[in-house]
Amino acid sequence: MSNTRGRDTSPEMAVRRALHRMGLRYRVNYRPVPGVRRTVDIVFTKQRIAVLIDGCFWHGCPEHYRPATGSRSRFWADKIEGNQRRDRESSEVFSSAGWLVLRFWEHEDPVTVANRISSAVHEATHRTTSLASVSPHT
Repeated sequence: MSNTRGRDTSPEMAVRRALHRMGLRYRVNYRPVPGVRRTVDIVFTKQRIAVLIDGCFWHGCPEHYRPATGSRSRFWADKIEGNQRRDRESSEVFSSAGWLVLRFWEHEDPVTVANRISSAVHEATHRTTSLASVSPHT
């Protein structure tokens, strides 16, 4: 497990390259909520969007995850359940702090994922720009 990458995985890099080609700039491996030791794969700070790319095995993808068999099957079942619980808690913490949380599976097409992220970023930017242009004295 020590050789497992926590960041800059192939699926994450593919999405980041697609976002960069679209002209979007972002932060990587960022902690969006001060005092909370949870990092996010891709973050758009101004729009308050947190993007996570979850690995099918480590996060228990319903489409691709296959439970381990053998002598350590209970260990792996507990490990995946713990990861899923932490994922839910992280999403709740980020959402409660005002962040839009977008989660994707590693098997999803990177360009499709990047398009969905881009739409969310542009929508959040438009909403922020619209709010800023409203005069408080009208």
